Amino acid sequence: MTLPDQAPAARGPLTPAAVVRALLPLVRAEATAEAPAAEVDPADLEQAVWLRLLERPAGQGAPADPARWVRAAVRAEVRRARRRARRERAYTAGEPPGDWSGCPERLALGADERRVLRAAVDRLPGRCPRLLAAILAPHDPTYREIAGELGMSQGSLGPIRSRCLGCLRRMLAAEVVAPEVRG
Repeated sequence: MTLPDQAPAARGPLTPAAVVRALLPLVRAEATAEAPAAEVDPADLEQAVWLRLLERPAGQGAPADPARWVRAAVRAEVRRARRRARRERAYTAGEPPGDWSGCPERLALGADERRVLRAAVDRLPGRCPRLLAAILAPHDPTYREIAGELGMSQGSLGPIRSRCLGCLRRMLAAEVVAPEVRG
């Protein structure tokens, strides 16, 4: 394939807009054909090929064999997308990337958060400190065990727990400083 608007030497070099107009159908068709195999969006693949064309040195202008260049560029981008897909893992919200269980920073932050929580629980009124301390126990007791330990009926633990957590939530929200208005 040669570019239809390719100007003879007398008229000067081909403009970038003319190159894009001439190559657009071919780039779009190649990207649409190759994208499903690489599990990428055809528009993203097409955009990567256009970037590759723009990255060519300024003196080179349009490729000598545009069809061959487009096919090679699309396939190179597909290979790059496949390699990237093998290397990258999706980040799922709520989980830290990798295993941070032994990370000193994670351990220090966790200990600090537990210290703040325990201090807030200790400041709660009434039976709340004992109840929440029993719920937060490291051995993860059942409601029956907590009720026996505190001398309460098992049925009253839920409503009392709910009131205590509401009080704790209000207490901790009041301690959080509101962000300043920027501008």
